[in-house]
Amino acid sequence: METIGERIKKLRTSDELNLTLEKFGERVGVTKTAISKIEKNERNTTDQMFKSICREFNVNPEWLRNGTGDMFLELDEDGIIAGWVGKVLKDKPKSFRKNVISVMSTWTEEDWDWIERQANAIIAESKKGHD
Repeated sequence: METIGERIKKLRTSDELNLTLEKFGERVGVTKTAISKIEKNERNTTDQMFKSICREFNVNPEWLRNGTGDMFLELDEDGIIAGWVGKVLKDKPKSFRKNVISVMSTWTEEDWDWIERQANAIIAESKKGHD
């Protein structure tokens, strides 16, 4: 029977993630040595690390715990957006994406309404050009 350590290695090296020990460890807050020892079953996974892996990589807890079900959970639109924003927040300070999110967070309802009108006008104009 496959161990949690073996499933973590399978997850880390999957086509979806394809992360080094170091990058995987950084994302869950531990060293590459800790991940290596877990994958080799020389160290157990703590509850905190288990939760971090599931949260960070959208892993199905049942798959990670006992190998049943799909490796990843299916996300709805809100989950996809939340995951993307979470990645942006981990960007370097002053990254373009982080700056855009920061500015957007200050917009009022009136600002959003104005932006929606502008975007709709651009889309309508673009459709005219393709007719």
